[in-house]
This record gives sequence, C-alpha cells and structure tokens, in this order.
Amino acid sequence: MQIIDSHCHINFPDYKDRLGEILENAQKNDVTHMLCISTTWENAPEVLTLAQQHPQIYASVGIHPCTTEGHEPEISELVDKASSTDIVAVGETGLDYHWHEGDLDWQHQRFQRHIAAARQVDKPLIIHTRSAAEDTINTLVEHKAADCGGVMHCFAENWDIAKRALDIGFYISFSGIVTFKNATEVHEVAKKTPADRILVETDAPFLAPVPYRGKQNQPAYVRHTAEQVANLRNTSIEDIAATTTENFFNLFSSAKSPAS
Repeated sequence: MQIIDSHCHINFPDYKDRLGEILENAQKNDVTHMLCISTTWENAPEVLTLAQQHPQIYASVGIHPCTTEGHEPEISELVDKASSTDIVAVGETGLDYHWHEGDLDWQHQRFQRHIAAARQVDKPLIIHTRSAAEDTINTLVEHKAADCGGVMHCFAENWDIAKRALDIGFYISFSGIVTFKNATEVHEVAKKTPADRILVETDAPFLAPVPYRGKQNQPAYVRHTAEQVANLRNTSIEDIAATTTENFFNLFSSAKSPAS
C-alpha cells in the first residue's frame, strides 16, 4: 500500500534535527511520498533542497497569503523558480480573511500573481482559503485558474464551495479535520467528492488527526486521515490509498512517480 501526504511543512523549525525520524515514521505507515510546501520566498530554497536530496519529497514554490515579511516576488520571479524540474506546484497561495482584515488588496494582488505564474509554467496551484471562500473561488474563475488546475488544500468548507472548485477542475484535499467529530460539512464533502478528485494531507505540523489531535502532526499520520475518508465512503483504506496516489500523480504531473 502506498499513501502520499499531499501537503506538509517538514522544513519548519518544528522538525529541526528530526528529518530522519520523520521520514522513517512515514515509511512505517506506508506514506511513501510527501509534498513539502513553500510559504515564503526565503524558505523556498530549503524546500527545494529537501526535494533534491530526498526522492520521496516533492516541492512547491509560493508565498502564503498570511506571510507579511520578506521578499514579494513578481510574476517573472515566480515563473523562474517554478520552472525548475524539481518544483511540482505553485503555492500555497490564496486568501485569508481570518487572520487579516482591512485593506487586503496586497493579498489579492499576490494571489493573482501566483495564478498568472502557474498558468505560464502549466503547473497546478495549491490553494489556501480561510473565511474567504467566495472571493477565492471567484478569483480562480476570473483569472482562469482552470487552465492550470490545482487543489483546495486542507478543505474546511461546505459542499457548495467544493462543487464550484470541482467545476473548474480542482481537486479537494482532506486533512486531519475530516477526522474531527464535529466537522459534519467536511464529512459530507468527503462522501460526495468524485473519487478521481480526492487527495489526503497532513498540513504538518498543524491539524493532527484523531487520535493525535492537539499534538504535533507529521506525514505518518496521514494514514489516519485516509482511514477516515475510507470509512465515510464505505470503502477500504487500500482503495483510498490507491486512488489518492493515482490522483496525486495525475494532478502533479511533473512529479516523478515511483512507477515511472
């Protein structure tokens, strides 16, 4: 069985001097690969280095919508970095009205630059949205993000938002939130999303699934998320593992599959 963690941050200081342990734990839980996500211009090189040094790690390049310090890249700079054969996606990017309020034009402009760059390099977007789902979907539609596709990471919205994302060719990725008892809307989405559009992730070090809720997350724990998705869909974890692995390589088509 092979499971892929489609979104993690194992370059964060939380894992300092623990990478070997993290990768070993993942392997013991059938988590064979993981996508490490860039959140600032400054940490993009370390994410890329991880991917270059470890064949089970893939990398993205992007500036998180909540990042307020550091370099703000132009479209051309994003395109240059994202053109690397070791980069499989652009992001994470999107809109966040939970942690930020007031004049958020800077956030919208950043989001639009990421969409433009992803379209130019023809690599998928990794979308973060919090308390901003309507504007996030509208921006994706208006700026033709369907041309490059992408994933709604750590999905925590309702079926209407999921359906609108699916309608423009996006995938839905489920994090540890799907294991939370009160996440009824996410449970509904997990049941309804077409099998060929589902991904699973940890968002480590955040949002550890039950039974590790409240503790530091790690890629190994994505197995529990996959098990819950399987339970909600009345299927086996082997089925969800195979499906989400195939979906991962369909979406992130520049990622080198172990089978290739």
